[in-house]
Amino acid sequence: MCNAGPKADAITVPVIAVDGPSGSGKGTVCLELAARLGYSLLDSGALYRIVAWAGLEQGLSLEDGAALVKMIATLEISFPYSAPGAGAGEGNYEICVNGKSVGDALRPEPVSVAASRVAAVAEVRTALLSLQRKMRMAPGLVADGRDMGTVVFPDAQLKIYLTASAEERAKRRYKQLIDKGLGVSLRALLDSIRERDERDQTRDVSPLVPAQDAIIVDSTHLSIEAAVQQILEYAEQRGLSTR
Repeated sequence: MCNAGPKADAITVPVIAVDGPSGSGKGTVCLELAARLGYSLLDSGALYRIVAWAGLEQGLSLEDGAALVKMIATLEISFPYSAPGAGAGEGNYEICVNGKSVGDALRPEPVSVAASRVAAVAEVRTALLSLQRKMRMAPGLVADGRDMGTVVFPDAQLKIYLTASAEERAKRRYKQLIDKGLGVSLRALLDSIRERDERDQTRDVSPLVPAQDAIIVDSTHLSIEAAVQQILEYAEQRGLSTR
């Protein structure tokens, strides 16, 4: 349901911060981690896709920080999520804006590319920072993004940098889009991913880099389950017990 917005919790609760480039598997891995641990979920990438999508819908320049921040103030964003019991798989997860589910509208590649552009706008990152931190709720939070461990939650109990080769990430994205019946060029996707990596890694504000204390997990040759199990082992080593 799209009527459940995030509520701040005054108690300091554990955070597992998972950063990494587009297509590394962060979304699926984080959703499964949240389900296994019974934690809340923050898909920070969805925040930037929402801003990009809404900006495109309103015909705004994606580099106009003042206009984008003004628009953000009119958006009520929530991520209603219901985690199942341990071992039950992924929970139910929606992306809601102003009371409506918009997940399908955020999937097309032009929105993904636009999200990388708005993410480079300092005013946008500042406007979304407090919202992300308010989603730190008991019993814990799995935070999926590009600067979760470096900027948003620098005190996270566990920081993971999940990556994969650009070629593998392009293949994964290609399969996703083909499975949805969308025509796409694998070569064009690879070029887009490489361009996005360059933009994300070299931007002046919150560049995509592993936190100094992050654990690197390369998912190029890992299944989702194997990646999840690796991260759960690191979580258990830090006392973040599964339920």
